Amino acid sequence: MEHLTALAGLDDHPWSTVNHAYGSAEDLAGLLRTFAEGGEDAEEALDELYGSIVHQGTVYAASIDAAPYLARIAASGRQTVDALRLLGCLAESEDEYDVEPGAVRAAVTAQLPLLIPLLADEDAAVRQAASWTVGHTRDTCTAALPAVQARLATESEPTVRAELLTAYGRLDRAGAVAEASALLGAETPAPLRLAAVFAVLDAQEPWLAAHRDAVLGLLPARETARSGYADEHRDPLRTIVGILLRRDSYADRESALALLDAALRDERPEVRAEALSAADRACTLSRSTPQRLIPAIAPLAAEWAAAQLLGKIGPTAAEAAPVLAELAAEPDDEAADQALAALVLVAPKAAAPMLARALGRRPRAMQCVAGSHAPSNVPFPFDPELLAAVRSRLASKAPEHPEGCKDRGCSSTEDHNDTAGVVHLLRQWGPQAVEALPELCAVLPRFHYAATAITAVVAGAGPVQREQAATALQAGARKLLVAQALHELTGETGPLFAAVEAALATGARGGVEGARALAELGPAAAHLAPAVRTALGRTIDRDTTPEVDADLALALALWRIAGEAAEVVPVLASVFDRCAGRQWFHWTAARAAREIAVLGPAGRPLTAQLQALLDDPAQAPSAVLGLLAVADPAGLDRTRLAEAALNSAETRADLKGACAALRALGATVLTPEQHARLAVLATGDRRLVVSGSDHAMIREDEQLRAALASVLDRVG
Repeated sequence: MEHLTALAGLDDHPWSTVNHAYGSAEDLAGLLRTFAEGGEDAEEALDELYGSIVHQGTVYAASIDAAPYLARIAASGRQTVDALRLLGCLAESEDEYDVEPGAVRAAVTAQLPLLIPLLADEDAAVRQAASWTVGHTRDTCTAALPAVQARLATESEPTVRAELLTAYGRLDRAGAVAEASALLGAETPAPLRLAAVFAVLDAQEPWLAAHRDAVLGLLPARETARSGYADEHRDPLRTIVGILLRRDSYADRESALALLDAALRDERPEVRAEALSAADRACTLSRSTPQRLIPAIAPLAAEWAAAQLLGKIGPTAAEAAPVLAELAAEPDDEAADQALAALVLVAPKAAAPMLARALGRRPRAMQCVAGSHAPSNVPFPFDPELLAAVRSRLASKAPEHPEGCKDRGCSSTEDHNDTAGVVHLLRQWGPQAVEALPELCAVLPRFHYAATAITAVVAGAGPVQREQAATALQAGARKLLVAQALHELTGETGPLFAAVEAALATGARGGVEGARALAELGPAAAHLAPAVRTALGRTIDRDTTPEVDADLALALALWRIAGEAAEVVPVLASVFDRCAGRQWFHWTAARAAREIAVLGPAGRPLTAQLQALLDDPAQAPSAVLGLLAVADPAGLDRTRLAEAALNSAETRADLKGACAALRALGATVLTPEQHARLAVLATGDRRLVVSGSDHAMIREDEQLRAALASVLDRVG
């Protein structure tokens, strides 16, 4: 096909009538032309096409219109591989926005007459790309399947044969398995053997010794996987283990763990690296996996991936503590820090004195003590030697030592993060850390969040220390956080009222912070009700989530200080109305549903809006909690509420909220069928927390399992 023919009708196409990720698709004609011409701007045009018509995996109406032009560009012999890969991405996507389900894939399938001849192109790269794209059409009714079968029978290039076998599996799983079963031996080229393993797995075939032997024989397999197009296969061992564990059967779990155990004990470092990545994945999917794999992981603790995984597992990996402690005593700061970071999470009491002796040189360990990787529900054990080290560290950050951070070669952000960590640790220790009060008071002018630690450490202290704390806080009370701490310590309201009023006048973010401070004061802040009403009446140029969040916080504060439902309920109703049907507002609506519980029966007019949230698993638990607080008890269908909360847990939409909702509903609400489903969640091997902070998923799942088990015990 000639280049000009490929672009025929491009400028006359009604692009303005369809949208892509950024709105009107009027720019697609220019992008497609620039890409097709293959000049110096072609790569940038291709990037923009990806961002527009398959944005982060989402496809649009404009994706349908672009498909014929991309297919013709591919058939013209210019930019063929890139055009095929983009078409394959369109066909692969199941995340469709504002189009009929399957419409984009159908648009690519309609181009098969242009794509199938490319399976026999003289260029192996073109044949491989064509195989990938044709397979993603999932076309089993017309030409795709016989074309792939025919080409597979004659293709000689291993990487292309592997792509053809993968495409075959997408079109006909049973047929691909029959083909793959003869390709598992060591004589089969590695790319094709790996494709055969995945064909078997994708077809849900039983995992056999031959499959295990094929995988072990392929290791290390990452380099082999790079020759293929399937992104999900880039880390083959990790993917294979994940597929087996997600089958959630005893036999498949045992197969996955046996495969991992063998790979972890391999003598080759590159194999162990792949095995540790797969073990990390396994521990986040299966609750029984850590205990099984720790004996194989612990001896590898000198490797960063192993130490990090042991830290994620936490106290369950206690048998690795002696190895980690030995490594943490090494003179190499980098290696010692990574080992100590793991030890902090595995055996914190053993880690505390070691951290004290090298506090300034162990940033990773400190992050696990009181930073983003620290457990949120268990304070780090108090240690006098560590307290002394923390005091010394804080003393170097006082205003009289402004060059302290520069002398250590750290940035301002690093300095703030470091200070936040030690302040958080002191706050955890509370009165045990009262000796650090002078240092906390000294850093308060530079680090206002030290105020929260000051009130924690002087709790129960004598009058001299409390006076010292009050003096420091009074000097910085223009800041809302400091004024709140002063009020907590002394009961003084003047500085807090002034700080709140200033915050309310700064816009949405300040309004939220000020409103929350007011809500804690209650009727004592009634004279600030006019300021809250003024903030509620502010001009909003664009109704964003921060603006809606601000109105929610302001309305709840007004209720707490004035108690007038007649003016608060309409504002809260508007919050729900503004969130309805808006993609990025569902968490704001959920928060509103949960927080309006403070209204009690006064919030009854909001019942219908709360009930409307029950069908959304992400919002349902909050809606349940809100309904239990504000709705007429006689009109509540508690079994329906339990179903909404249970469905939220099963779909992993709001796990913590679901636990809270189930606890609030009580032990007698669940039906026998619901009780059985709850038991699966609480006692099954499959983890519930599979997203979020990589460092916290295992820990959060264990906490969640305990919470669900407590609900189950109450039901039982």
